[in-house]
Amino acid sequence: MGAKATFIITGMHCVNCAKTIENSLKYYDGIINATVNFASEKLYVDYDPNKIDVAKIKEAVKKTGYTAEDDRTSGAREKEIRNLKIKLVASLIFTIPVFFGSFSDIFPWVPEFFREPYVLLVFTTPVQFWIGSQFYKGFFNSIKNRRPDMDTLIAVGTSAAYFYSAALTIFPSYFIQRGFQVQLYFDSAAVIITLIILGRYLEDKAKGKTSDAIKNLLKLQAKTAIVMIDGKEVEISVEKVQVGDIIVVKPGEKIPVDGVVTDGYSSVDESMISGESIPVEKKKDDEVIGATINKTGLLMFKAMKVGKDTMLAQIVKIVEEAQGSKAPIQRMADVVASYFVPAVIIIALASSLTWYFLGGTILKGSYLENYSSMTPFLFSLTVFISVLIIACPCSLGLATPTAIMVGTGKGAENGILIRNGESLETAYKMQTIVFDKTGTLTKGQPTVTDIIPINSQQNEVLMFAAIAEKGSEHPLAEAIIKNASKKGIEASYADSFKAIPGYGVEASYDKKTILLGNRKLMSDNKIDIENIDEQITRLEDEGKTVMIVALDKKIIGIIAVADILKEYSKEAVKALHDMGKEVIMITGDNEKTAKAIANQVGVDRVLAEVLPEDKVKEIKRLQDSGKIVGMVGDGINDAPALVQADIGIAIGSGTDVAIESGDIVLIKEDLRDVVTAIDLSKKTISKIKQNLFWAFFYNTILIPIAAGFLYPFLGILLNPMIAGGAMAFSSVSVVSNSLLLRRYKSKIKKP
Repeated sequence: MGAKATFIITGMHCVNCAKTIENSLKYYDGIINATVNFASEKLYVDYDPNKIDVAKIKEAVKKTGYTAEDDRTSGAREKEIRNLKIKLVASLIFTIPVFFGSFSDIFPWVPEFFREPYVLLVFTTPVQFWIGSQFYKGFFNSIKNRRPDMDTLIAVGTSAAYFYSAALTIFPSYFIQRGFQVQLYFDSAAVIITLIILGRYLEDKAKGKTSDAIKNLLKLQAKTAIVMIDGKEVEISVEKVQVGDIIVVKPGEKIPVDGVVTDGYSSVDESMISGESIPVEKKKDDEVIGATINKTGLLMFKAMKVGKDTMLAQIVKIVEEAQGSKAPIQRMADVVASYFVPAVIIIALASSLTWYFLGGTILKGSYLENYSSMTPFLFSLTVFISVLIIACPCSLGLATPTAIMVGTGKGAENGILIRNGESLETAYKMQTIVFDKTGTLTKGQPTVTDIIPINSQQNEVLMFAAIAEKGSEHPLAEAIIKNASKKGIEASYADSFKAIPGYGVEASYDKKTILLGNRKLMSDNKIDIENIDEQITRLEDEGKTVMIVALDKKIIGIIAVADILKEYSKEAVKALHDMGKEVIMITGDNEKTAKAIANQVGVDRVLAEVLPEDKVKEIKRLQDSGKIVGMVGDGINDAPALVQADIGIAIGSGTDVAIESGDIVLIKEDLRDVVTAIDLSKKTISKIKQNLFWAFFYNTILIPIAAGFLYPFLGILLNPMIAGGAMAFSSVSVVSNSLLLRRYKSKIKKP
């Protein structure tokens, strides 16, 4: 059986680094699948523990030139951000004098000392080799792995500027005698590295915000629990709580783990899990969820799920896996990125050589004079550095995962757990949404809907019906007893009770005979129902189960029971119609009952009398007609259909099997969240497309400009420092655009 492991990766600087790790791990025996999320800097590995272990996986990553930490608690990202901040401050201290000293003609107030070439060399050297050491490390890793990356471009570009300037400084006469113009590029090397460090610092800070959903979820967890040990209350770490422990929770405290109340009464704020602002009353035998807050009374409960089995832990796991997954749309970006750096190096070499050998032939007039005064070598060197520095595969690599991380995190905040990037990408494309009826569109529990007295009082009808059904385990009986209790009617036990299968019940109480059942029961007892037949037919046409109540063979009333709609079912269906979606209801009920419910909720079509094993066939039939189908369900018999559908949406209050089968899990029972999930999917994919467009647009437009394409026409030649700033800005802008998703609000306004 395979195992899963998650690692924090340090040392990555672009999407090509991520691809290098993925590709290298594929060659190890025992690695089933390896995925690196560049945005979250996490490695997700499926592996065979019989063939390879965690230590060997870490060693394999290390051989590629990167470091793998165990998990999110390692603090690796925080440490890297601190190091970047230190390097940024140091880089600014060295770079500012270099910048002003290099432009002393513009800034005449700069002291003569800072204008000296040797001073510029001294100040630039630590920036190039200490601050920029990470680029050289990445460059040598890329050579070893035969996969050039962003560090390759930066290392080569800044090294060209630095070493040329250093040679001019140390051996000026040698170059002057050979016709070289004494123009130093120390400013370009130092400023480019500083800008890129600044960009990476801002990028890492922004990337940290994309995973805030996980951090916020983890903050909900209680740190300690009060456990009853030998009759005494003992406070222990929540990690030490075991299944079966009796836990005490006082008013205002967090419930530490999932369990069942054994004693006490209170109201519990479950808003962090369910989103419902009104506290839920809890008494003996009720379930409580870890991380919710006990509001009023003292509760004692038995721990049933601890550690990784709690609902909060499962939610965190689902969100983490979703954030680590790749959407199909990312494949295009990955393919482009894998060819990007080699292509940029070729473009840089080709354009600089072209300008060096053919610049004088291409140019005329003032542009030729400027080119000649700069010398062909300096012009071609400027082009070479600018092309290398302005190219940015990072923005391509960040375009998809950052949006997915924010989108799935926003879903979790709204009680919608999206399992993977593919589900997020597909959800908005659904054309047909199929709802299971019982427990999904309806509450799944029979409820008394109508009490019609005949020559009696409503409470009298309900009381005798409750007496007749007292002690029965039939679902219809339960509905009657519950309704009577709700209205304060105390039903006594009948003196005698007889169930008549298929007909109803007969009971005696206080020397009176009670009959409760259908038409057939009344007919067999020679009770005339002609005067109420019209009312019975009307109720049956509404999909309700009708029970006639007779006392001493005289009809005293009618009670109708039905599985009523959930509160927001109708609103959800209408919102889906407004989105242009086809809505279908599927059920095992008879067609008459099914159509009655369908008319209430407003679905387009009904698939009635469908056996549980045939639900899959119906979903497949819809798919075969060319439709992208979503299935919404909550029960065990829905699980196969949820898997068959293009998108399976499981109600979180349903069975564990249904939840495990769903691509999207709705924590609450609010079906309007189906609409929110589709809308969030659409908004997230829109952000991804925007990110990819700007990433491609940036590189498509600015690389030719850096290569000098506009110089013969407009005299525009990109300064390498501007190129460095533009490159740093492109990655930050992509992450910032994704972060705008954090403002997302559901299109359905909830109270």
